[in-house]
Amino acid sequence: MGLSHSGKESGDIAILVKSSKPGTIRLGQEPPTGGWKRGVGIVDLILRVCAIAATFAADMVMGTTSDKYVKVFSQFFRFHASYDDLPTFTFFLAGNAIACAYLVASLPFSVVCIVRPHIVGARILLLIFDTLALALTMAAASSAATIVYLAHKGNPSTNWPVLCQQFNEFCPRVSDAVMGSFIGVFILVVLVVVSAVALSRN
Repeated sequence: MGLSHSGKESGDIAILVKSSKPGTIRLGQEPPTGGWKRGVGIVDLILRVCAIAATFAADMVMGTTSDKYVKVFSQFFRFHASYDDLPTFTFFLAGNAIACAYLVASLPFSVVCIVRPHIVGARILLLIFDTLALALTMAAASSAATIVYLAHKGNPSTNWPVLCQQFNEFCPRVSDAVMGSFIGVFILVVLVVVSAVALSRN
């Protein structure tokens, strides 16, 4: 470590500290720490936790949805409705489960982006897989929303009956599950935008 003192007429003294790495850092000046990118990384981590909660809740509600309808006139009829009666709801369950598992696996990479805010490789990976998770979750939520709409409104042209008049619990629960999945979709959209902005300003 070498110190060089240079006196001026004003009496100021400039003190320079030479490090082993190229470049000279003035004493008292802090090295760049990543600034706003570290804050972006913290926001990214919080959003991922929220997306995990949304997709997990949507899966739990859909996966535990089951209802029975009993109709008694001259004869006794019992009808049963469950999410696995429709392949669309099964796809919804699988899609949100995959997205939730990916988001959990992506948490360490998000932490790396906080510790090393200038890293590029991890941010690119997150952007790519966030986009894939967004597409999968959007497809699952959109397809399930179509069935939920038909269950509520029916379709006289195709003789599709209004199921929600017979089942009191089934329709509200699957509607809540779809809503939770769309919340996850929204958060994933924000995550993709955040990653794209962070990469564009490298």
